[in-house]
Amino acid sequence: MKFFEKFKIRSNKEDEDKTVLFVCVENAGRSQMAEGFFKKYAPDGFKTLSAGTKPGYQLNPMVVEAMKEKGIDISDAKPKLITAKMANEVDLVITMGCSSQGICPGPFFVPTMDWPLEDPKGKSLEKVREIRDDIEHRVKELIATQSA
Repeated sequence: MKFFEKFKIRSNKEDEDKTVLFVCVENAGRSQMAEGFFKKYAPDGFKTLSAGTKPGYQLNPMVVEAMKEKGIDISDAKPKLITAKMANEVDLVITMGCSSQGICPGPFFVPTMDWPLEDPKGKSLEKVREIRDDIEHRVKELIATQSA
């Protein structure tokens, strides 16, 4: 079953790409990694973006380094604030640990999935790699549902 069916994702016009929005608190780590992996692995017809509920000033340098190890350069990305317009124009919102901060947009926008992921902020490169690998696995699993 395709994830747009499985999660009852509303569909944009049939001729438009389906868009997934990844959201974490600062948009400096988790959601940026998910966006990078989704861009790498998603088939044609899909696009992605990321945003934060309280964006940081720059990406976490450990996250940038960990993603480079996977061949994905996110060094030019900038944290962005999620807007209602942004969330309403996508087909799926995936929140990533922001509910633990009490400022998660998930309940306001549907359809939404929550991935309870640890924040890489202040973590060692080894721990950031673990979080990165978890995100990569989740993104691949999400995309794989398209061929099921």
